Amino acid sequence: MKSSWKLVTYLIVVSMATIMLAACGSSGTSSSSGVSVGIVLPTRDEPRWVQDEQRFKDALADSEYTTEILFSQGSSANEKENVETLLNRGIDVLIIAPHDGAAAGSSVEAAKAEGVTVIAYDRLITETDAIDYYVTFDSVAVGEAQGQYLIENAQGTNVPLYLYAGASSDNNAFLFFEGAWNVLQPKIADGTFVIANSSEATALQDSPELTREEMGRILGQITTNWDPNEAINKAQTHLTAAGADLKGDIAILAPNDGTARAIADVFSTDSEVTSYFVTGQDAEQASIQYIIDGKQSMTVFKDVRTLVEDAMGMAIDVLDGNTPETTGSYNNGKVDVQAKQTDVIVVDEDNVKQELIDSEYYEASEFTGL
Repeated sequence: MKSSWKLVTYLIVVSMATIMLAACGSSGTSSSSGVSVGIVLPTRDEPRWVQDEQRFKDALADSEYTTEILFSQGSSANEKENVETLLNRGIDVLIIAPHDGAAAGSSVEAAKAEGVTVIAYDRLITETDAIDYYVTFDSVAVGEAQGQYLIENAQGTNVPLYLYAGASSDNNAFLFFEGAWNVLQPKIADGTFVIANSSEATALQDSPELTREEMGRILGQITTNWDPNEAINKAQTHLTAAGADLKGDIAILAPNDGTARAIADVFSTDSEVTSYFVTGQDAEQASIQYIIDGKQSMTVFKDVRTLVEDAMGMAIDVLDGNTPETTGSYNNGKVDVQAKQTDVIVVDEDNVKQELIDSEYYEASEFTGL
């Protein structure tokens, strides 16, 4: 009996040792046991980033590589924890859309220290050399398209111009505003527009080019922080302070679709505002309905499908040992970051069906009155 028990015990020990050795052998291949690509997005509270989440998942669906996607919910501290979590998962590539471009530096430096390739997604990470690549839309071109649309629809002179911007912590907000200022400033200087809601912008209205510090002063007055509620509060404050000469037919530079809808809702309730043109960007579904209904004038369509494909294509190139294709570079205050740029398209009521329905970005059944 004792001999039989010793034999059983021996067989169990041998079996367990075999299993442990097999497990140790398999842990060496990140594609089978770890996460290949870690993705950190800024928030679940904006439709655009939730859509990106699904598109990232779809982009790797037929690949041997794996991904994990985490949201920072508007917190740089959460963002750093998310990066640490992904590093512990054994990622080889980090794709990150930072909540705060400067604050994200320490997170990506930790990733670089682990030998991870860092790809900044849509928003540039600033003041660090720990970025390998940047995938982006041409953010200056977005602002120029918004400004040009307001110019093309301005009637007469002294058109009140209300300026709004994104978050000062987001480098893109500066680039969007820079682009808009590039085209609007000459029309402010010649009297086509009169700035209605920023003393800092008024003081600089004769300056064709603004320094980062000068733009920062203007953004300090007109920032929405990408928050529709903050946009509502600012719009209400500005309309309350404005005299009749700053109402009537007006132009509104709104930085994105969420703030555009919020600002439009405020201006549309003021009986002294007879008409308005308001810009946007991201082609959010709710804003496309607003455009169809005549409540928002335009949006800058940034086909996120292409941006996701570019980011994942770049990640796969890295994982396959190839050098990703780039089309330009952006200086982040520390280094020139090699970038892949994606084109943008202006969408208004005249081409909304062609650009967003015919391209299968949306289905016609998602809208009324189309």
